[in-house]
Amino acid sequence: MGIISVLAAAIASYAFGAIWYMSLATPWMAAAGLTKEQVQGTPDGPKPSPMPYVISFVCAIIVAGMMRHVLVMSSVDGVYKSGLTGFGIGLFLASPWIATNYAFSLRPRKLTLIDTGYATIGCTIMGIVFGLF
Repeated sequence: MGIISVLAAAIASYAFGAIWYMSLATPWMAAAGLTKEQVQGTPDGPKPSPMPYVISFVCAIIVAGMMRHVLVMSSVDGVYKSGLTGFGIGLFLASPWIATNYAFSLRPRKLTLIDTGYATIGCTIMGIVFGLF
């Protein structure tokens, strides 16, 4: 049952990421300093590597696995408590690391907000999924 809940949480967060970044594609690309051609490729040129998507999904599984471990070890159960814990993990653990890295690499504030928003909401979604299992 544990691996199923980890995979379900990872898939839910990954799917949310697809929606998040598709809806924020233009401001995200501008803040990241990327062009549409770099992200999507061109009909004549090379296609972008699928590796960022593969790495992203593997990382979602890793985060979900650790989050499940934390929830189980802390005896957190139920949708509300698990979702709230996921929110806290995203906002107070994942997001500060992203913000720190972006601050030192002089990344734009807008990029920081978009990416930390995804981390916070993605972790909240994982927590909610775990609360349902």
